[in-house]
Amino acid sequence: MDTDRWLEDERRELEQAGHWRSLRPTMSAPAGRVLLDGREVISLASTNYLGLSAHPEVVRACNEATLEYGTGASGSRLIAGNSHLYEILESNIAAILNTEAALVFSSGYLANISTIPPLVGEGDLILSDERNHISLIEGCRLSRAAKRIYRHCDPEHLKELLADSSNFRRRLIVTDGVFSMDGDFPPLAEICEIAETYDAMLIVDDVHGFGILGQSGGGVVDYLGVADRGIIQIGALSKAVGGVGAFVAGSKSLIDLLINRARGFIFTTALPPGTLAAASTAIDIIRSNPEFRYRLFANVHSLRTRLSEAGFQLLPNETHILPLILGEAKTTTQFADALLSKGVFAPAIRPPTVPDGTSRLRITPTASHTREELEKALEGFIAARIATAGFC
Repeated sequence: MDTDRWLEDERRELEQAGHWRSLRPTMSAPAGRVLLDGREVISLASTNYLGLSAHPEVVRACNEATLEYGTGASGSRLIAGNSHLYEILESNIAAILNTEAALVFSSGYLANISTIPPLVGEGDLILSDERNHISLIEGCRLSRAAKRIYRHCDPEHLKELLADSSNFRRRLIVTDGVFSMDGDFPPLAEICEIAETYDAMLIVDDVHGFGILGQSGGGVVDYLGVADRGIIQIGALSKAVGGVGAFVAGSKSLIDLLINRARGFIFTTALPPGTLAAASTAIDIIRSNPEFRYRLFANVHSLRTRLSEAGFQLLPNETHILPLILGEAKTTTQFADALLSKGVFAPAIRPPTVPDGTSRLRITPTASHTREELEKALEGFIAARIATAGFC
């Protein structure tokens, strides 16, 4: 087999479809402005929503823990020992979510693919929203349970699919908390009622809501008033918290089972001490300083309003993710390139991340943006529309 020729053919096919991706070098901390390809641009692509990754207290906590404990964990938690920094972080997570316990994983992808298989398997049934994140989809596949896909945020369809599920041993409903590409969230109160009616477990993957929504940053489960409904919550330390890693939170029995059955926990090197200390400090800041979230939503409201007034049609939602759907992948890539040439970075999101025909810019203002930066971003969008013959 001529491997190189096959690889070139694959590349050519991706390029022709407008799906080819490449890495862009950055040389600055994630903020309202970043150095991208050696040039300063306004970034509307970051998930560092609250700007905490460069917060002085968070950086100081990371540095102090690194100086005291070193740069690495030297093994998995079950083999090399469980750092007390993990215990502090998991207690902080459980406290902000008001759950009995929490377990930290090294990434959100690992958390999702590791949590579902211990809960369900052959003879069980998973009900999954059609727009769930790929890591949830992979977790469902790994479980070997039967799968039924319900229409996006459609509790009536979910109920229909559960109606004839009595022959299954266990049932598990799986949904994103904030859908990362559309910025909407599911009707959790109705889904909880359905789960209770059919004796089903419920997982909510709230990586984009944790730290942002809710009275103290507890996420969409808190925001929608269903924190007391026994939901298994998954969240990220890489979005609002500004670091790396993820967690699962729920009952102590759940966490004990995952420690023994979750392969992505058992067979993965633990996170570095500095990462753990930084995440704990960031969560403390989120709980005690709501002004970061206020500033984020002020910026979101400002940019959404100005873009809408300028004629850009954004998907409606109540969150901090502003999707601008442009349609075809090539069209979207052209607009993103034109926007970047005007000094604004909001990369094209294309299949397979989103369905065919719904390529978009996923615009994410953060708490770090200044009014001047958002005004310049708006000017960039208008100029890019003119440069691309106004197809947006």
